[in-house]
Amino acid sequence: MACKVEVLNGTVPQVEIDAYIARAREKYGREPIGITIRVDGDYVDLDYNFGRVPFERIRRITGSLVGTLDRFNNAKRAEESERVRHGL
Repeated sequence: MACKVEVLNGTVPQVEIDAYIARAREKYGREPIGITIRVDGDYVDLDYNFGRVPFERIRRITGSLVGTLDRFNNAKRAEESERVRHGL
């Protein structure tokens, strides 16, 4: 996917834009879908857009923070199945 680049208040050479995209990949470990570059004299302000970030639901079950129960050992699975669930 191509990164959409918007330059405000000036111009930036393509080599510099490519370096900003590479820096985003290196720093955040993801490909940006858009970059806004605001030129302010000798300085630039960068705003990266990575789109939606997938996340995993984390819950506290039997005193442990977990996303899924598949990493529990047999004792923890038994503890989870025997717990009392309180309703509202």
